[in-house]
Amino acid sequence: MIILDENILEGQRLLLDASRLAPRQIGVDIGRKGLKDEEIIVLLRRQRDATFFTRDAGFYMPNLRHRSYCLVVLSVGQNEVATFIRRFLRHPDFDTQAKRMGRVVRISHAGLAVWRLRSQTEIRTVWSRLR
Repeated sequence: MIILDENILEGQRLLLDASRLAPRQIGVDIGRKGLKDEEIIVLLRRQRDATFFTRDAGFYMPNLRHRSYCLVVLSVGQNEVATFIRRFLRHPDFDTQAKRMGRVVRISHAGLAVWRLRSQTEIRTVWSRLR
């Protein structure tokens, strides 16, 4: 399940809908508007295999790793979100739910930074030529 934070613009959600990703958005389809970060984490733990996308850098913390969800922080412009979400979901390391679970990821133009479950080191990688 793809879940978008309420800080992601409606137009970006609509672009993802058009790509047949069928995301659910906090405050629109799931949860309520104004959920605190801690409440979002509780909500994610109740979902099955959720991948949560946000522009809130506060979610990029290794202590937030959990086997039942993936957190993805988008460090890109607000009008680039849909493009980078699609790019992330096509990346060979993250193209299935199983590959994403238990990870906290930060996406930027330069590449990806990842904290994996049970790992003490952050892994950084550049984007491949795959688009």
